[in-house]
Amino acid sequence: MADSARSDHPAVQKQLDRLELLSPGRDILGLDRINDILGRLGNPQHRLPPVFHVAGTNGKGSTCAFLRAAIEAEGLTCHVYTSPHLVRFNERIRLAGKLIEDDYLAELLARVLDISADINPSFFEATTAAALLAFAETPGDACILEVGLGGRLDATNVVTRPVATGIAALGIDHEAFLLSPEPGAPDDPMVRIAWEKAGIAKKNTPLLTQKYADDMLHVIADHAANIGAQHFPRGEEWDAAIYEGQLHYKDHNGKLNLPLPALVGAHQADNAALAIAMLRHQTAVKILDAALKAAMGWAQWPGRMHFLIAGPVTHLLPSDAEIWVDGGHNVSAGLALAKHFADYAAGSIDLVIGMLSNKDPAAIITPLHEKLASVTVVPVPGHDSHALGDYPKVDAPVSQASDITAALRSVTLGSGKTVLIAGSLYLAGEVLKANEQVPD
Repeated sequence: MADSARSDHPAVQKQLDRLELLSPGRDILGLDRINDILGRLGNPQHRLPPVFHVAGTNGKGSTCAFLRAAIEAEGLTCHVYTSPHLVRFNERIRLAGKLIEDDYLAELLARVLDISADINPSFFEATTAAALLAFAETPGDACILEVGLGGRLDATNVVTRPVATGIAALGIDHEAFLLSPEPGAPDDPMVRIAWEKAGIAKKNTPLLTQKYADDMLHVIADHAANIGAQHFPRGEEWDAAIYEGQLHYKDHNGKLNLPLPALVGAHQADNAALAIAMLRHQTAVKILDAALKAAMGWAQWPGRMHFLIAGPVTHLLPSDAEIWVDGGHNVSAGLALAKHFADYAAGSIDLVIGMLSNKDPAAIITPLHEKLASVTVVPVPGHDSHALGDYPKVDAPVSQASDITAALRSVTLGSGKTVLIAGSLYLAGEVLKANEQVPD
């Protein structure tokens, strides 16, 4: 089924089955189809609370989590649209702080599919239409949209008047879609990625960006200038740094000293800073400094540098072992994992990895190779994934197992007694479900 969507609720599953039959079964970039669908639904994208729109290769989900945490810490409500889900389809659509209820979700999907059957919407197009319809029909103080793929032609880019847009860390991913030939697009792959993400910028709207290579920053700045967006690049219009155990942030409104994020990984400070910059460069939703400080501890983003609490999965290993789960699957994610475990784990780590066949195993293996005590390759349930022979060689035992349970039972713990399960968000979702840590 498209995007591994399953539901225990019969009415929701009925609509997901319909979507599987209608959907072309692949990602489709372009705004004509989604605009046609939304037009038939009365254009709900024009009736949303103030919208924060976030793109990026890595970190956009965490940035959305910090935005949500700050808005809710202020005592306001917000809708959130993210992807993919880890365990339940409902995780994609959060209404005024709570995951969408099954009955309403089933109703929304039915309305979208009934009205667009002749269009054959893709999975993401139908999901986006349902989310925007829910956001327009449900009272809320703000709305957060995470780009699904790219930015310029992503289905979420139908929103024409966001109050702030942001671009998180950039890297190479989804090459088949984002690097395909396109008239007027830059030839350099990284510059092309930046160009695609810059497509979420809107006239008279602040665009907040992280630090990038000069040629990437130039293509973003040029696009912003051409359409009349207000570009605020990090290092020029705002900045942040970790110093003496705090996150120090500054912009034209002044300086803030904030606690470090509770989310694991040094890169989370960058994501938090981008969220702060987006909030402080708009005026539609007032967020006080106290809420920004609270957000550092409130933000949650399951499946990313996720420490497993005691449960059925952790009980497969001795009580003094630690299990971490991360859904990262590209070079930037591999580097972030390597930095975290270089700083955190004194000894070696045992890696259990499953990666989709369209991802590069070296992206995760290579940055971690010096820390690896063993590597166990597992399939990603319900998806085409890499076999043992596809993984690069390392100076550690490499084996394969039929599933996570078999992999953990076969692990001989290294000196650090630390296990990392990585390589796919779909795999991360399976682990969280098995360990009874379902996101809510």
